[in-house]
Amino acid sequence: MDTRRALAALAAVAATLLSTAVPASAHGAPTSPMSRAAACGPEGGRAQTPACRAAIAAGAAVREWDNIRVARIDGRDRERIPDGELCSGGLSAYRGLDLPRSDWPATTLTAGARHTFRYRTTIPHEGTFRFYVTTRSYAPDRRLTWADVEEKPFLEVTDPPIRAGAYEMPGRLPTGRTGRHLIYVIWQNSSTQDTYYSCSDVIFRAAASGSGSRSKPSASAAAPRTLAVPATGDEPAAGVPVAAVTDTGPLSRPLVIGAAAVVTALLATVVGLRLRRAGGPPPGRPCGVRNHRAGRRRIW
Repeated sequence: MDTRRALAALAAVAATLLSTAVPASAHGAPTSPMSRAAACGPEGGRAQTPACRAAIAAGAAVREWDNIRVARIDGRDRERIPDGELCSGGLSAYRGLDLPRSDWPATTLTAGARHTFRYRTTIPHEGTFRFYVTTRSYAPDRRLTWADVEEKPFLEVTDPPIRAGAYEMPGRLPTGRTGRHLIYVIWQNSSTQDTYYSCSDVIFRAAASGSGSRSKPSASAAAPRTLAVPATGDEPAAGVPVAAVTDTGPLSRPLVIGAAAVVTALLATVVGLRLRRAGGPPPGRPCGVRNHRAGRRRIW
């Protein structure tokens, strides 16, 4: 009895250690349009661009690109996050993301078009996403302040669905914007005390007259080479590789795994049908069970 109690006590201690070693908070960052942290991170493919290299040199812990979070903000973002430090959330470990530059990796979008926003999640949690756009007077060569961000979000979503490892939030892009701007995203958790901050650099182009609200795919989308063009038809900015603004590659690995599972299930169904037609094992009899009536062993 003493041995059992000792083992139970050890198991309880081990469970406690494991639970405290794993972070209980949510993690994530926008991948469409691509945020600065995700673009410069190990999976974003843009770490060697001048802007990302400068950010890392100035201090940007991009290996933890999904961890720009501050506790106990409780909706007081404009009070608690200082001007000039919006992209880093006021965290010194990410201060390089606040650098005022006009060459950050950017996503080209059509003003007023519909777009499916994707926010990669590495630890899912409940919460509300608020998307803001910079004002018409925004200048990328100045440090971002709250005066540069519209007071009201152009999109607000609570507890959106997760598909292929990312929250998906369909919405409409703001109108009245052209050129380089920022989409500022605040994710306020409701299941934790954390709030996440991120900056996504974008280049707005005006919608063509009579083209409708959806963006048109670029000529490169129809080229014979394989490119992953977003479903909305949004293009990468000129001079920016597709890997910087699409959701393919390591960031969408769950989609590849899901496709492989479907193919495996289909193959298993086909093989099962062929076995039945060829006189395979009767239903309910496990493979390799001896057939006592026939006095021999069958391996199906």
